[in-house]
Amino acid sequence: MTTPLAEVLDGQHAAELRKAARALLKRPLLLSHGRYAEEFRLVRRHAAELREWFDRNTGWPLHVDAETARLRKIPGVLDDATHPACEATRAATPFTRRRYVLLCLALAALERGESQIALGRLADQVVLDATDPRLVAAGIQFTLDRRDERLDLAAVVRLLLSLGVLRRVAGDEDAYVNGAGDVLYDVERRVLAGLLATRRGPSTVHAESLDYRLAQLVAETALDSDELRFRAMRQTLTRRLLDDPVLYYDELSDAELSYLTRQRGFLTTRVADLTGLVPEIRAEGIAMVDADDDLTDVRMPEQGTQGHITLLLAEYLARAGGPVTADRLAQRVRELAAEHGGFWAKSARDAGTETELVEQAVARLAALGLVSRTADGAAPRPALARYAVGEPVVHEPGTVRMPTQRKAGQA
Repeated sequence: MTTPLAEVLDGQHAAELRKAARALLKRPLLLSHGRYAEEFRLVRRHAAELREWFDRNTGWPLHVDAETARLRKIPGVLDDATHPACEATRAATPFTRRRYVLLCLALAALERGESQIALGRLADQVVLDATDPRLVAAGIQFTLDRRDERLDLAAVVRLLLSLGVLRRVAGDEDAYVNGAGDVLYDVERRVLAGLLATRRGPSTVHAESLDYRLAQLVAETALDSDELRFRAMRQTLTRRLLDDPVLYYDELSDAELSYLTRQRGFLTTRVADLTGLVPEIRAEGIAMVDADDDLTDVRMPEQGTQGHITLLLAEYLARAGGPVTADRLAQRVRELAAEHGGFWAKSARDAGTETELVEQAVARLAALGLVSRTADGAAPRPALARYAVGEPVVHEPGTVRMPTQRKAGQA
């Protein structure tokens, strides 16, 4: 039987809309040229529907013009530090506080500058701006005379290159880091102008504490009616369903939990219809699972030595039943090295590397909502139970069966 043309067109439209939405969630800043040009064209084609959906359900503004598409995402949890920025290289390391300050200073210098700038000139501007007494009082100083400081600036520039704020014209960052050359960039001012994702300009916020400053940057108008308060809760919860690996009920306020209990089906269905994410609802919370394994910056399990160590520590923590100290985790890594070290990189087997390996593993598990950090280690969260694989069970001679991995919410 021939499928009616209208159904075919509706299916094609839905598939394109889903692909465009997923592209924005994965990369909230898309350019009309380069690697994501096809995704940009889809977003532009469906801009009106996407703008209406994100505005209604998340409160994230979507701006689309002939050159850029910018979804100004505001996180559901403002103080979550488990997903730091990284430079766009294979050996990328997470941004430190120092690199974030450098990034802000670099953006300020680019905003004031011309359409082209050399890395050395940018460095001079950053050093000059870093003499601000408030930065000095906070213990932030840059001279860029040392190689490690130039490495930090190079990491900032590579992030801006990956975002499309800069385009390299000539030169190489490694040469600058080694003091052997300079680099010339074009500044994409339209991209630069759309980078900031706040409701208020940072210079208009005068609060002292960091938490209050963050809240003021994204604060909405007064929520002076039940309708506005319910809308704000719906948007916050939808942001978390889209952005967070797991939405735990014990992290919600009483009002948010009450609203989610009543509207859970509606919220998860709306997200699933747009994105294709599948809701996994358990006693402790909700995870929107991506069968395509595409909408995440942190994966579990992951290939390589660090991925193997993280998986083994996840199993150990899942079976621990409570918090485990960093020293005990380091001891566990040494035990695992004796058993599995033949499959690991040589550097991971060297004495004294356990602390760094544990820190990397715990950081990954915390980013995935599988553990929470404690003062001296980590504590398992309910979703980690899926990694609690037990010992093989012998049922009859010659037959060995592995127990099923438990998922969050199962006993």
